[in-house]
Amino acid sequence: MNLIEELSWRGMIRDIVPGTEEQLGKEPTVGYIGFDPTADSLHIGSLVPILLLKHLQLAGHKPIALIGGATGMVGDPSGKSEERSLLDEDTLSRNQTGIKKQLEKYLDFDPTIVNPAELTNNYDWFRQMGFLEFIRDVGKHMSVNYMAAKDSVKKRLEGEAGMSFTEFTYQLVQGYDFYWLFKNKNCKLQMGGSDQWGNITTGAELIRRMAGGEVYAFTCPLITKADGGKFGKTEKGNVWLDKSRTSPYQFYQFWLNASDADAAQWIKIFTFLDKEQIDRLTKAHLQNPGARELQKTLAREVTAFVHGEQELQQALATTEKLFAGQAAAVESLSEQDLHDLEGAIQREYPMDKIIAGIDVVSFLSEAGILPSKGEARKMIQAGGISINKKRIENVQYILDSEALLHNKYLLVQKGKKSYFLVRVSAKG
Repeated sequence: MNLIEELSWRGMIRDIVPGTEEQLGKEPTVGYIGFDPTADSLHIGSLVPILLLKHLQLAGHKPIALIGGATGMVGDPSGKSEERSLLDEDTLSRNQTGIKKQLEKYLDFDPTIVNPAELTNNYDWFRQMGFLEFIRDVGKHMSVNYMAAKDSVKKRLEGEAGMSFTEFTYQLVQGYDFYWLFKNKNCKLQMGGSDQWGNITTGAELIRRMAGGEVYAFTCPLITKADGGKFGKTEKGNVWLDKSRTSPYQFYQFWLNASDADAAQWIKIFTFLDKEQIDRLTKAHLQNPGARELQKTLAREVTAFVHGEQELQQALATTEKLFAGQAAAVESLSEQDLHDLEGAIQREYPMDKIIAGIDVVSFLSEAGILPSKGEARKMIQAGGISINKKRIENVQYILDSEALLHNKYLLVQKGKKSYFLVRVSAKG
């Protein structure tokens, strides 16, 4: 199975320039993807381009990861309804350093192999180029009509906000990246999300007009969720690749909580399991959906790829302790584990009341876990309240400092799935 066939069955090909498959089959090819340095960490939306580069390298081709140090100062209008804030040089430099460290974990940059990955920054070639030089040597090759016909431009021009000249020129600036890499790195392939198709084809056209060259490209569909929600978002925001922003436990839980429909799609895209393995897993899942083997395998594979085996094992251990249903297991959770619990709603409660001793009904009401004492009493009587994995069966139960985890937390479970992490402090 060649690269295009491999990516096609995984659902990772949407648009493709004719001749791309033939080019990749003919010779080792240099291909690139751009990464937007808007933060010092990539998030899981960036996993798809990372995986495309990884697949490219595994197939014997040379991947280039381009960090958009220059284009990051402009802002890509593709898929945006309004202009975003521009970044200063110091912020961009910090973000680029963080992204570089992450990419080096996933791609092989070893210069001794035949197709080492390479990192480039388009600021390196744009910093010396003046505005007049750019419009004279590059801008003259593209008509306004051609640029305005792109979907990303048309939608903005037809909207109320319109589009600034800065954003309008973005596709030409990105197109020049492809041209520069073609001329200087023999790069003949560009990949990206389907929202980048207009920018990518502008680059291919620029190469044809400026250098008489022929290049190739394909895009991957934008990842969606079956319920229409935005991929890669949780109640806490983006799911990041940096473990200081999204802990490995939270990362693991994101994939574990995927719906059946999403897991069936995502396991093809985000793992390197082969077709036979995925077909076998999918069949087993259909026979016993309750076992959630599809989600568990997806979560294990992606967490190991992003964070490594050691962090995966820690995430598995934390998950086991939380869902084991044993108070002793919960008490062995670290303070960081408690802080990172995915889906746990944070609450504050005054320490002086816990020290004095507070009846559980009043506590549940005052902490905002239940709307009233009456509702709290009913929930306890129905067996629906556990604190630190101990089911509360007596409405007269008194909570005191002995119940605190790490002298400051109470983990309250309401029903089967609702968790509240109550931080007990002097402030309350």
